[in-house]
Amino acid sequence: MKLPNIVQELIKAQNNFDSEAYANLFSETGVAYDEGKTHTGRKEIQKWIAEANEKYKSVMQAVEYTEKGNKGILSAKVSGTFEGSPAVLKFNFEINEGLIQSLKITG
Repeated sequence: MKLPNIVQELIKAQNNFDSEAYANLFSETGVAYDEGKTHTGRKEIQKWIAEANEKYKSVMQAVEYTEKGNKGILSAKVSGTFEGSPAVLKFNFEINEGLIQSLKITG
């Protein structure tokens, strides 16, 4: 499966629990939506993913990726310390100028 570099880097940052690298994959005005909450900008995204890493210790493995224009959907097997682990989650991306503009994580 061929993944865009930005998606490969996101998986790598997640699996290394590197919240700074994760947040730096987003544009300055990037948005992440997860568990009913919206996190806007790199600083908020870094805080959110650091807290999620501490709480859930999630790692992910790509299962499938589809792309249309600047939007992509990654299906990934996510394992961690959350109820229902492992689970296949969908990561809905909008990528602009090589950076993530929006990411919405759904079940």
